Parts: sequence; C-alpha cells; structure tokens
Amino acid sequence: MNSPSTPPLPGLTAVLMGGPGSEREVSLASGRAVAQALREGGCEVAEIDVTGPGFELPAGTTLAFNVIHGTYGEDGTLQEELELRGVPYTGARRESSRVAFDKHLAKQGFLAAGVPTPAAETIDVAAGERPQMPLPYVVKSPCQGSSVGVYIVKTPEEAEAAFADVVQFGPIALIEQFVSGRELTVAVVDGVAMPIVEIVAPGGVYDMANKYPWLSGSQGSQYFCPADLDEECTRRVQAAGVAAHRALGIEIYSRVDVLLDAAGQPYVLEANTIPGMTATSLLPKAAAAAGIGFTELCLRIGHLSLSTRPD
Repeated sequence: MNSPSTPPLPGLTAVLMGGPGSEREVSLASGRAVAQALREGGCEVAEIDVTGPGFELPAGTTLAFNVIHGTYGEDGTLQEELELRGVPYTGARRESSRVAFDKHLAKQGFLAAGVPTPAAETIDVAAGERPQMPLPYVVKSPCQGSSVGVYIVKTPEEAEAAFADVVQFGPIALIEQFVSGRELTVAVVDGVAMPIVEIVAPGGVYDMANKYPWLSGSQGSQYFCPADLDEECTRRVQAAGVAAHRALGIEIYSRVDVLLDAAGQPYVLEANTIPGMTATSLLPKAAAAAGIGFTELCLRIGHLSLSTRPD
C-alpha cells in the first residue's frame, strides 16, 4: 500500500484503550491497531490502558487518541475529563458523545431532524412497565454498545425474557419497531459519507459474537463493501447516514448503522462515535474501499481532531 499522504501528528500521541466497560477487549485490540498504524505513519506514540478516571498521561502528550468503546470512553465522561486537563482528543466532543451514546436521546435527535428511524418508546422495566407497541419489536438498553443489551423479540415469552435480562444494564429500556431488512453501515468522516458496508451475519443476528469472532470462536459475519446497491439507493442510504451524524452534532467522524427494508427505505438505528478500529472493523473497511489506508485514516482523524478543538 502507498505511503500515507498525511504528515505525522505533532508531538506525542497517547492512544487511550481498554476502559472499564463491556467492550474492553475490543477496545484493547482497536488501540493496539491504531498505535501500530500511527507508528507506521511516523508518529511518536504511547499506549495507555485506561481502567477508569485518574489515569496518567505521559508528560508532553499533545493528543489523546480515544479508542475506548462504550462506557466511559464513548459517553462523554472521558471527553469531559480530557477537557478539564486541557488535553486535545480525537473524535466527537463531550455533548455530542453523550447524546449519541444514549439511544433515547439519539432517537429524539433523529426524530427532531427528520432522520428516517424506526418508531420507538421508552419504558421503565424495573417499575414493571411494558410497551404499548405490538410485537415484534427490539428491546435495547439505552447506553450499551456492540449490540450488548439488545434483544429481538417476536413472542410474549421472548419479550419477558428480554425484560428480565435487560434490567441488569439499568431500569430504562428503549423499545424499537422491528424492521426487517439488510444491515448496512455508513462511515462519515469530516461530514462526507464513505462507501457503504453491508453486513451478512450468521443466523441474521449481528451480535457481539458475530462482530468479533476472535473473542468467541464463532463463524463471524460476512462484509461487502461497497454494498451491492443501485446508485439511487446508495445516495439515499449515505444521505441518511450524514443526516444522522449532523442531527446529533457529531464532530470529526462516526459510523451510522442503517437497516434497508424491501422497499428501499433506510432506517437509521444509531450513530457510533468511537467505532471499532480492529482488523475486522467496518470503518477501516469503508475507508479502504475509498482508497484510504488504515494509517492514512488514523492520521486524518488525528489532524481533523487537532483542528477542531472544543471551546
């Protein structure tokens, strides 16, 4: 692959990985991959395994490259801490991170902006509330990632089992209209949509095991990029992805998950502000299809982040 056209990041880049949440192992893999790519791009890099607040950064750190997925790293908490320390960091800022990570708040943002998205309602499972929406539907914990706390239910028995399990993540659940369709994802970098990735998961369920087969020994999913869509449908799906990114005010980059129904209507599910950066991750696949190598992608994210400092 050709050498990156983007220059090395200035000073010392601290790659923050791990975190205290359920996606820790995936984050460690993402962090190691990003650190290697940045070194190949001529950067000075330190790898920092973060387990919670109070972590130490090397003296002279000029940029924190955040690849902590899920809790703490993706919900605005880490962003606030870095801002208080005066350390520049990659990706979405504090408020957009908080909104995008909370599926309830993100849904409100999508609806307010006219982004196509499945109908939904929020219930207090712990208080015994049950949805008004008819089956089938999807039960989601509002603040988990990598399909953790997500249940597709088609019968009353499956629904009660889902409610009994989802409460472990918190009392509130988001109930979302079930949409049958093709699973797509749209990476957005600096406001521009990249080629669409289609995901074909074994059994039709894109869960944690199928996303990261190296964690579970499962078969894993198949990915097709660019997705086999006609030109008009491609534009429609990419436009929905960019609209979702903008609706939540996300800075720098994101990866927007979309379902495409049989009529060709896209439905935005969520926007991920710290998408995976492992060998099987979808943002690097989309970038590669656009002719952007992994090192180039990491360098671009770093430079964009340095040029878009939070107030």
